[in-house]
Amino acid sequence: MAQTITEKIFSEHVGRKVFAGEIVRSNIDLVIGNDITTPISIKAFEDSGAEKLANPDGFSIVLDHFIPAKDIASANQARISRDFAKKHKLKNFFDEKDMGIEHALLPEKGLVVPGDVIIGADSHTCTHGALSAFSTGMGSTDLAFAMISGGNWFKVPESIKVVLSGKPKEHTTGKDIILEIVRILGVDGALYKTLEFVGSTIAYLNMDDRFSMCNMAIEAGAKSGIIAYDDVTKDFLADKDLAREPRIHYSDKDAVYVQTLEIDVANLEPVIAYPFLPSNGHSITQAVKDNIKIDQSFIGSCTNGRLGDLKIAAEILKGKRVHEDVRLIVTPGTQKILKEAFRLGYIDAIIDAGGVVSNPTCGACLGGYMGILGDGEVAVSTTNRNFVGRMGSRSSKVYLANSAVAAISAIAGYITDPR
Repeated sequence: MAQTITEKIFSEHVGRKVFAGEIVRSNIDLVIGNDITTPISIKAFEDSGAEKLANPDGFSIVLDHFIPAKDIASANQARISRDFAKKHKLKNFFDEKDMGIEHALLPEKGLVVPGDVIIGADSHTCTHGALSAFSTGMGSTDLAFAMISGGNWFKVPESIKVVLSGKPKEHTTGKDIILEIVRILGVDGALYKTLEFVGSTIAYLNMDDRFSMCNMAIEAGAKSGIIAYDDVTKDFLADKDLAREPRIHYSDKDAVYVQTLEIDVANLEPVIAYPFLPSNGHSITQAVKDNIKIDQSFIGSCTNGRLGDLKIAAEILKGKRVHEDVRLIVTPGTQKILKEAFRLGYIDAIIDAGGVVSNPTCGACLGGYMGILGDGEVAVSTTNRNFVGRMGSRSSKVYLANSAVAAISAIAGYITDPR
């Protein structure tokens, strides 16, 4: 019987052919924790009486939400992970010395490999499906079980085939594609399913686009997002010292899908998600008509903090000035991205335009620090969520957009069409 790529990945890990709907116990290649979620996992691990990690080389802790520490509580929280990493001699522990947002840093480090099963105590762990891995978010106690046993229980998800056709127009990106998908499906339209992205458009999408798309699969309720291995994947991985040998899988032509969604990307314009749901998508044409004044523009996060995003922003901002009523905050995904952006002149262009560049952090995205919105303030943001109070005050508003929209809007003072 034919299988999807997701069913094949689980079949290889389980040691027999499995299909959607089955409950299976699978080994896990990479377990990911961060400074917020890992302390809970550590407590559960230690309370169980466990003394050794089942797969220490397959466990990574990335301190990325409140690092450098924003207050005493976050400093104490981070110390729990640091002490645990030192005690267990973790080689894949990342803090200020080699920092980055986990879902940008770990692919950069070669720790995400095609064919992997990956879990993380962060809902946007689905990002790593862009590298043809099954990757999903779980709770902190689920992580503890994996730390102890090396595996976990999964219900093999059904798959939705998302067929993307046509070459995207300039300034229509992977972010716009996934915002359109979330608009169509709604925030729970893909509940506990895999969004498998296929079609002629894929060949036009770079890894930045693919990471954005898989990152936001969860915003439609999906368990994971996934894109099959191709030359773009191969090129991205070429300079990486991979943690494992890639295991390449492709869906069979007659694989069973619970739903097929077709999108004509060639005619898609930039999409803006209005408050207060990622599914509240509108065209950039409509957003311009609505004359939406902004107080802040944010470019960064695990969704759009990659080198390509900084390049887009720098090209738009070069020789221009950020509007006097707008704060522009830019957060690179990793230190490596930041260094390369400096080398290429992107950071100079952003700073010269009046932007502020921070260290890699998730802080602004979840309303933690480095870009909190005050009462009644409005932001256009390249992040992945715009719930009530997501980036600060409960009376603030967040409009989700791609990096080009965020950059041009910072100049104009209103949400603006970059085309």
